[in-house]
Amino acid sequence: MLTKVATDQPGTQDAHERPRRRIIRVALLAGAGAAVLTVVVVAVLVLWVAPSPRPHFQLPVPCGETWQVSTYPGHGRYEVDLHPTEGEAWGRPVLASAAGRVTAAGINGSLGDRTPDNPEGRPGRGGGYWVKISHGRGWETIYLHLLEPPLVRVGQRVEQGQQIGLVGSTGNSGAPHLHYEQLRHWRKVETYFDGVPSGITRDDTEHIVLLTSNNCPDNES
Repeated sequence: MLTKVATDQPGTQDAHERPRRRIIRVALLAGAGAAVLTVVVVAVLVLWVAPSPRPHFQLPVPCGETWQVSTYPGHGRYEVDLHPTEGEAWGRPVLASAAGRVTAAGINGSLGDRTPDNPEGRPGRGGGYWVKISHGRGWETIYLHLLEPPLVRVGQRVEQGQQIGLVGSTGNSGAPHLHYEQLRHWRKVETYFDGVPSGITRDDTEHIVLLTSNNCPDNES
């Protein structure tokens, strides 16, 4: 009488199946991770490439005032300096160009010694007292060379026309003025005020325009 000899030990089949199930699970997780990554990349590309509405930026100075908006050789492409056409520049209010949230407020570089009482003092480095505001969808504005510590703090919500500082000459500045920039996705772009381009897109020559502020309480963006 022949006796069947069992060659499969209990649990042998499960032992072979477990590694296969692990491989399948890993493959599924990897596939899911790749799908999520693809969605994220596509979303980022859409936000980066797709046109985003430009906020209705206003001049960062009080309603009705006329200021000189200018650049000069070597200043920086798209960067503008603002000087009042009447009165002293020192201590003039600096206003938010549009509503947003403060992402930087403090000292950029070093301050130097230039003040209203010591206008010929030693200049500092960088932007001195400064503020950066995020307006959403990649839009930002930058305000440099403020006279004193900013009147706003990081994380604070500001409204269009809200005062954020005073015109000064801290940092690398030769005279009191407001250095101002508009950025989209961290890249400087031509400044627009009240929906109109400033026309300042190069810094290979001096360029000056006179603009009157419409940053008024009844003109919020």
